[in-house]
Amino acid sequence: MTALAGRRGLVVGGSTGIGGAIARAWSEAGMDVHVLSRSQPGALRWSPVDLADPEAARTVLEAAGREPLDAVAFSAVSYGDKRATFSDTPLDQWRTQVEVNLHGLWLTLAATLPSLRAARPGLFINVSSEVVFNGGPGRSGYAATKAAGASLVDSVYQEEDPDLVRIVSVLPAGMVDSPGIRRRRPADFDYSDYMRPESFAPIALTLATTAGADHNGDNLVVHPDGTWTPIHDHTPISQTHRSRV
Repeated sequence: MTALAGRRGLVVGGSTGIGGAIARAWSEAGMDVHVLSRSQPGALRWSPVDLADPEAARTVLEAAGREPLDAVAFSAVSYGDKRATFSDTPLDQWRTQVEVNLHGLWLTLAATLPSLRAARPGLFINVSSEVVFNGGPGRSGYAATKAAGASLVDSVYQEEDPDLVRIVSVLPAGMVDSPGIRRRRPADFDYSDYMRPESFAPIALTLATTAGADHNGDNLVVHPDGTWTPIHDHTPISQTHRSRV
């Protein structure tokens, strides 16, 4: 596939999970993809970054943002060690979630918007979550930071000229089987009803090919079969149940 040949993309948090699927889909379609993450994503061009270290992360992001960019995806996330009530959540876990999920998003936008504007139009994809719309027990820090990030992205979308930058949020309809999730589950956990990160490949290709045309400002829910629907058509159900906290 060469649909994206000659274009350049950046995926923050693109070594595994949804971000990894987006990075691979873009690369396989011919895009020159640069991944920023803590772990190396196979053969893709990579620079190490730890968003929990904001000063070091800012340096890496600013360097990446000085390159020409047609598309950027932010998929970095800190879930915490396990689901826990607010009263059982340590302060350092909350601070890490703020640094990664919210401040990392802010730093990424600040570093890359100038290059995306120069692409006329550039595309920014924010990997969101149903917690933005549902909240839920056992994930207050994750829910709060993802909701704040969604509001940040929506505000920037309203500020930016759509002829220069288009901003789209994507989120899974259900739980996604990823290394981050597996670290939080028992060894014998059954993932048969979980989504696979590869479900995000079709939407990643469509958005990058069209630079987000017809979807600027949208929240798109991605389904296991790779199709997607706008959030206003059907809000995903909460992935948290009190019995699982």
